[in-house]
Amino acid sequence: MERRLRQRHRALLRDEVRLAPEKRTGALRVALCYPNLYFVGMSNLGFQGVYQLLNAQEDVICERAFLPDDVDREDLTLRGHRLTSFESGTDLARFHVLAFSVSFENDYLHVLRMLRLAGVPLRAAERGPGDPVVVLGGAAMFLNPEPLAPFADLVAVGEGEALVPRMMEALAGASDPRRGLESLSEKDGFYVPSRYQARYHADGTVAGYDGPGRIVRQRGWPDRMALPQSVILTPHTEMSMKFMVEISRGCPCMCRFCWAGYNYLPVRGFSRQVIVDRAREVRAFTGRIGLVSTAVCDHPEIDGIVEDLAGLGYEVSVASLRLDDLTPQFVFKLADTGVQGLTLAPECGSDRMRRILNKQFTNAEILDKATWIFENGIQNLKLYYMVGLPGEEHSDVEAIVTLTEQIRQRMLDVARARGRVGRIHPSVNPFVPKPGTPYQWLPMEDPKETDRKLQFLRKAFGRMPNVDAILKSARTGFSQSLLALGDRRVADALEIACLQGTDLKRSMKAAGLDAGFYLFRGRGRDEVLPWDLIDNGVSKAYYLRELDRSLAERLSAHCPEIQGCIRCGVCIESPNPLYRLPEKWKALGTSPFYLRAEAGAPAARS
Repeated sequence: MERRLRQRHRALLRDEVRLAPEKRTGALRVALCYPNLYFVGMSNLGFQGVYQLLNAQEDVICERAFLPDDVDREDLTLRGHRLTSFESGTDLARFHVLAFSVSFENDYLHVLRMLRLAGVPLRAAERGPGDPVVVLGGAAMFLNPEPLAPFADLVAVGEGEALVPRMMEALAGASDPRRGLESLSEKDGFYVPSRYQARYHADGTVAGYDGPGRIVRQRGWPDRMALPQSVILTPHTEMSMKFMVEISRGCPCMCRFCWAGYNYLPVRGFSRQVIVDRAREVRAFTGRIGLVSTAVCDHPEIDGIVEDLAGLGYEVSVASLRLDDLTPQFVFKLADTGVQGLTLAPECGSDRMRRILNKQFTNAEILDKATWIFENGIQNLKLYYMVGLPGEEHSDVEAIVTLTEQIRQRMLDVARARGRVGRIHPSVNPFVPKPGTPYQWLPMEDPKETDRKLQFLRKAFGRMPNVDAILKSARTGFSQSLLALGDRRVADALEIACLQGTDLKRSMKAAGLDAGFYLFRGRGRDEVLPWDLIDNGVSKAYYLRELDRSLAERLSAHCPEIQGCIRCGVCIESPNPLYRLPEKWKALGTSPFYLRAEAGAPAARS
């Protein structure tokens, strides 16, 4: 089996196109691990970005590792073989550092499975001088690292551009990489869980943490970082041979459910010149490009970027689009590059629910924009919805059906004249309260109620021609919520699930933990939350203000638009404390939030 897995790796490697030379030397050996399949990991721009950052360090050589599929995992276990790196086939246990890029809570268990397959002790306390240093990073780790904390020697809290150089300098510069942990400080975004002891009240809530202090989440600034981009193209992902580039980071909309909106503040971005110059270099290797951002249309030069990319012969795709910033001109330019489908996020079906969520557009606006989306040549729409939201009533769920049917009708009205009918793809997920949002104090909806809503939608969508719905179960939301909202004790359940092969619900019971305590109770406003260890720059007072405005169905302005700073707290610690975001980044090129000059991107392979 080991030979079969190695042959599979070689086949995948042969099909890869590197956009930067492969590094082959370095004193500190790092395995960058993605806790999911190759197909998923190589679709992740953050993973590729960290791979680029690690290999850019002078004394570091980085290889990749991925979770094997079920068949290969079983064979590895039965035959006693260890998990190896992707490039050279080296046992992971022989690397100095195992760095995990963890973007999603549902991958937490995969982290433990990879450690076990590598023959590395699961818990940091069980590792010795001969074991690799296990580092956890990625988006999920700067929200709430506590459920994985006992398994980590180090957690990197924040964006890789600000963390990787300092971390590698410390680990590579020490006589033993483990000694390098001693010089890493929580003030610089480095969380060493062994330095902290959690205390609990008799009722099970967190009493506090004994340790050095809060870990300050770090941010990258465009004037100090390379353009985040794909460094390897492969046909074996959902993004098949698509060059991905992050054009901006952060979103000013402050949607109350959205952890990314708050945790990637302030808004920062790269210029049209930087993006297009790099795309021109890569054009010889692919005709497909994906623009990545939490708010693609908010980029002040987005129309020009798409126009330039179309001129280079690219088919341009974009992440989910914000309806309130979408223009006919932008849609037309996208359609002109060959795009046949777009993704929109109404989130809910009623205007009342959008006021609760702070989504500042209405059903009437959605339908108007759907009309000219179809008129401008886009045939297919994917629609993101949620159920189980705060304050949601059954009429709001019914409104999802009504809105989808109205959008479908607009599609048919345009299609009749053209003789081509597209498809509508609603995707409905259970709402998961997330740390670092105004909803972090709220309980998750009872899964039985959520499932009733999903079943109602499943039947309603099933009666609609030209509609293909994807509906997740409440069980998916259960696991995600538990890991998002859990404290350090949940690590016991994760370990049981890994060792015994049970699901998380059974593992919680085996660990003597009550899942309902984490999921189905409201948290006190003065309660110490497990993720209070992380200082993401946004004040708790601001979150509470937004929670109250949500409960009152009141909208709040975008960040900060005409009213000036909304005092969330992030910009106080930014390199430019006077930064403001008036319409469309008026001060282009005058602050560290926007980069005009060449960003030091790697050259394409000839």
